[in-house]
Formats: sequence, C-alpha cells, structure tokens
Amino acid sequence: MGIMGFLRERMGTILAFFIGFALLAFIVSEVVRSGGSFFKDDNNELAVVNGEKVPYDEFNKKLEQNTNQFKQQSGQNISSQITSYIQETTWNQVLSDLLFKKEVEKLGLTVGDDESTNMVSGNTPDPQIARQFADQQTGAFDRNKLNQFLAYLSSSKADPAQKQAWADFLKQLIVAKQQMKYVNIVTNGLYVNSLEANDDYLAKNKLVSFKYATLDYASIADSKVTLSDADYSAYYDAHKAEFKNPQEVRSFEYVSFNAAPSKEDSAAIKTEVNKLVDSIKVSNNDSLFVQINSETKNPLAFQKKGTLEPKLDTLMFNAAKGFVYGPYVSNGSYKIAKLSEVKTTFDSVKTRHILINPATTGGIEKAIAKADSIKKLIQGGKSFAELATTFSTDRGSAVKGGDIPAFDVNGAMAGQGQITPEYTNAAFKANKGDLIVVTSQFGVHLIQVEDQKGSIKVVKVAIVDKPIQASSKTQTVAYSKAQGFLGALTKDNFEAEAKKEGLKINNAEDLNGTASGLPGLDNARDVVRWAFKADKGDLTEKVFTVGDQYIISRLTEIKPKGTLTLDAVKKQIEPAVRNEVKAKQLDEKFQAALSGSTSIDQVAQKAGTKAVPVQNIVFANPVIPGQAAEYKVIGSIFGSQPNKLSKPVNGQQGVFVYFVDGFTNPAPLTNNVRQKQQIGQALVQRAQGQVLDALKDNAIVKDNRAKLL
Repeated sequence: MGIMGFLRERMGTILAFFIGFALLAFIVSEVVRSGGSFFKDDNNELAVVNGEKVPYDEFNKKLEQNTNQFKQQSGQNISSQITSYIQETTWNQVLSDLLFKKEVEKLGLTVGDDESTNMVSGNTPDPQIARQFADQQTGAFDRNKLNQFLAYLSSSKADPAQKQAWADFLKQLIVAKQQMKYVNIVTNGLYVNSLEANDDYLAKNKLVSFKYATLDYASIADSKVTLSDADYSAYYDAHKAEFKNPQEVRSFEYVSFNAAPSKEDSAAIKTEVNKLVDSIKVSNNDSLFVQINSETKNPLAFQKKGTLEPKLDTLMFNAAKGFVYGPYVSNGSYKIAKLSEVKTTFDSVKTRHILINPATTGGIEKAIAKADSIKKLIQGGKSFAELATTFSTDRGSAVKGGDIPAFDVNGAMAGQGQITPEYTNAAFKANKGDLIVVTSQFGVHLIQVEDQKGSIKVVKVAIVDKPIQASSKTQTVAYSKAQGFLGALTKDNFEAEAKKEGLKINNAEDLNGTASGLPGLDNARDVVRWAFKADKGDLTEKVFTVGDQYIISRLTEIKPKGTLTLDAVKKQIEPAVRNEVKAKQLDEKFQAALSGSTSIDQVAQKAGTKAVPVQNIVFANPVIPGQAAEYKVIGSIFGSQPNKLSKPVNGQQGVFVYFVDGFTNPAPLTNNVRQKQQIGQALVQRAQGQVLDALKDNAIVKDNRAKLL
C-alpha cells in the first residue's frame, strides 16, 4: 500500500519526467540525424583547423571585404564562378593564417616594436605602405603623404572607422612579416652542392644522338584487350602515391527538364515590344519611358563610340536624333533603341574628391552640409589636398590629396576600374576648376574638376528591353514532367526510368564542396550542397531549379580526403591499365624482333615499323620529335652505353627499342657558382609554396564549407 500511495502522490511528477525524457530523446535523435548539436550552436562553425574553430560569421566578414574589393578593382558583376573563386581565395587566406600562426607560435617568432615602427616609418617601409603612399606621377614613395596621414590619425578629427581599418592593416602586415620569417628559416636551410650543380649543367648541355623504333599502343584495338582484376591491382599498387585526394569530392548523375522559353513565348514577348515602338518614337521624356517600360532601368548616360553593343554602335553614331531601331534580340531579350541625344564633349576629365560618409556624420543631409563647409574652406584658400587627407573617407585617394585618375564619359579609368554614373555625369557637366557636391552609392563627394581634355562625339541611347522568359504554362509543363519522373524513381531504377522517358543522363564528376556550377549549368549551388549531405545512391527529395532547367539527381560516388581506394579510381586508371596490358603484347613482339638482330633497322623491319634517327637531345628536355614527352625512354637512353641495342622500354605513347649512336659532352664546368645560384633560386621559389602545402598536408581540418556556403 505504501508503494501504491507513493505512486498516486507522485504520478504527476513521474509522468512529467517520462514525457519530458521522451521529448528530449526525440529532439536529440532529430538533432543527431540532421548533424547538429543540441548543447551548442554549431551552425556558426565553418571549419576546425588543428583544433581551432573558424566561425562562419568571421569568415563571411572577410569574404564580404574581398568581394567588395574585387568589385571596386575590377568593376565587374559578380558571377557564380567569380563568387566561387573569391570564396576559395578567402578560405586559403584563412587556412594559411591559421597554419602559419601555429608554427610561428611554436618557434616563438615575433615582430618587435622597433621592427613594427620601421615597417611603417623607417628608412625602408613595408612595400605595401610604399605603394599606398606613392607619388602619382613618379610612383616613388612619398613620405610627406604618409606623415600627413599619420598626423590625421593622431588628431581628434580622425574617423574611428579609419583608425580601426589602419590598425587592422598594420596587424596584417605584422602577421605577414612573421610568416616571412618562418619561410626564411626554411629556405635558409636549403643548400646546393657542387655535384648537384654539375649534374644540372650536364642535364642541360650533354647531347645524345640515337635511333629508335616504336610500336604504338593504339596499334592494338581496345576491343582486343581484356583487363583482369590483377591488372588493375598491379597498376594501383605501383602508383598508389598518385591517388592522394587533397579534399573530399563527390559525383552524381542527373537528368534535366527544359523550361526554356518556347517559340510561342518568344513570339508573345516580341508582340509586346512591338507595341512600344510607336510610343517611344513620340516620347518627349525617354528616360521616364525607359523607367516605366523597360526591365533594365539604367539611367540614360552619354556614351562614346565603341561602348555600345555592336548592333547599335555603328547605327547610332551615323543616325539623326530620334532614330528608333528594333525590335531586335540581344543577350536573351527583345529590345528597341532610340537615339535620344547627340553632342560633342571632352574625351576625359581629371578630378579630385573628398568623400564624406553619411553613416558617420549623422545622415545624408549632415554629410552634404559638411561637404558644403569644406567647400567654403577651399574657396577661402585652404589646401584641397590637406583637407582631403584630413576629412576624406576614401583613404586610397586621400593619401594622394584626393586625386583620382582621369576617366572618360562612361566613367572608365584606364585599366583601373569604374567611376559611378552620378560622379561621372556631374564631372562632365561642370567647368574646369568648379567645386561641386554630388551624392552616390558611396556617400557625398566634394569634387574639384582639375582638367578636361580632348573632344569626341557622344550619344545618349534609350534602350527598352523585355527578357525572353518562359511563360507560366511552359514552366508548369516542364515542372510537372520533372515531378512525375521523381515520383516514379527508386534508388535502383534511375537509368531505366530515364531511358523510358527518353532523357539523357548527365554526369557531374569529382565536384568539391564549394563548387557552384555543373557542366553547362551555372548557379547550381543548391544541388552541390545536397550532394554533400546525401549518401551514395540517394535521390534528390525535390526538383531543383537551375537556370531554365529542372534537375533531378542521384549521388553516385563519394571520394573522401586521403588515399583513394582502387574501386574509387578504377574508371580513372582504366586507359593506363589497358596500355600496360598492351605493352606486354608489344614487348613480346619486340623481343622476337630483337632475337638475332644486330641493328635497330633489322629490329624495326621485323616488328613492322621504321627506325627513326634523332639527334642532339638533352636530358632536361625529354621530348622526342614527333612524339610526346618520354621521360622514361630518355632517362633510359642517358643511362645506356653507346652502340648497343636496348631492351623494350614502355613509354607514354608506346613501347620503344633504341640504339645510342653516341654522346657529346659539353666543356667542363670550371666555375659552378652561377649554376648553384640558379638552382638555389629555383629551390627557394618552389619552397615558398611547398612550405604551405606541407603544412596543409599535415593539418587536421574539419571542413563544413560544403554545408554552410
């Protein structure tokens, strides 16, 4: 009774405990199944390098910085391929810093205060600082500009954001200096002895003349060769070092359902654009017409010859104002173009500016007011260059007194990027010497026009575009087919169902976790991300949209980091294994030909081929004329005695037999100092990259980029 009474009294607590435990078990199982962590937030863990975490938000911050820097320097749009490149570059920067950091700390390498000061303001400042504060005309380091900037940072007027950016820059310089010290320790231990110098000299200057006969692997049809498991295993064991995978890669097969615009879709859009032709002809406000009717709503701007698309360039520069061309197809759109305005203007304009950041001055109105105040100071006699150094948030130009390279009417600076349209338009409308205040995406500019050169004809063209897009009907039909195909799939019938539906199976092979596209398809990041979460044989659980295609895929291969198994490389090595099997048959043919032969010509005749003479080949350039590079053959030749028939040698393209006529030795190497220096320099250059490669090989890296990027 005591137990029953206890249970009655505690039943609520007991039930709550078991229900809570069951819920916890369910939650934990779901978290484990999804690869997460219940007790800590691991969604921010991009990677772990030798036990040190790489937070996603910190990596993303660096990624944004590098992306913005790329945009500013190139002026290009960021495509999926460029995004992947910037991501990979940023990752390599982060990984390198972490790996070097551990080695630097292990050796106790430091950069002292005096050394740090000397890097900035010493007699030989760091090259990055020297470039940043270079004279625009001569390219030489300008110490006055550096001193002005340092004085500004020390003043009460200094922008906190600029001070922080400078501190971060100096920190990176110090890190780079520490890494350089580490690499120098390694490279200073490299040594080239006299024997190595002499070998290198002979490899480049000792000549050999010989005759050879060859039987190409292609002389035996692939269908005549049967490959056994033993053949694969023998090749794999002999070349295992070549199958080291630096990172995990995955492969999948996929089918695509085309949702590209149909002929009917294209015709409907052309009809829509045709209706706009008469309207744009009588339009009195072409800019407004573009904003209302065009898909691309770029502001109208004057352009010089050569900058319009080819279809328009010749037409518009030879037409009268008001001329309308189109509809025509360009870059996947139907377009009409109207010559809105024609004039003669300067070929280029030279300016300098002071940029005010609204975010740090309390908004756009206060930023404009500040620019107006600075303008009055300049009109009152103050130095523009000094005020730019003090106030401009564009530090790249501020250290040069605000100077910006000359640009044309399209805002293009010769090989140095692009000026914003607002800045360009204002500078070309102003007169030489004018001070003007302009707002752009970067903030508020106080611009002074320093010079205006040349005279060219420019045109303003209003372009209305309508993309040729698939209609909802076209998309629905394609998507329904994709859904129907997906619904009929099992893990075992992918090929059969594709064949039944007449679909081509495409293969995406050996993709890394950060790949952004598939062969012929861009912006396929979602599919790649799925592949790195799936197991071998898994099918996609949904239809992926990639451009104008609907994609369904099945994961076919996972190749982990490290030495790959024979099964993983079997398909890859099949051609080489087949050549080795062919080589055995060709060896036997040559052995029979060698029996009783006293010359290479006899061997060639018996084997059904020709003897080919070759002269003046060096070991350092192992290319046989008319053949590919044959390292093994040339190596064997230089290790042979003259006037002897060789045994068969398996080369890259076939099996060879040769006869060495003789060697021509160069003059003895009397002074090997220069030879040592050349070899040593090459060693140092290779070592600088190989040091990092070695650190990467020995690092323990848990890489989550495939799931988070």
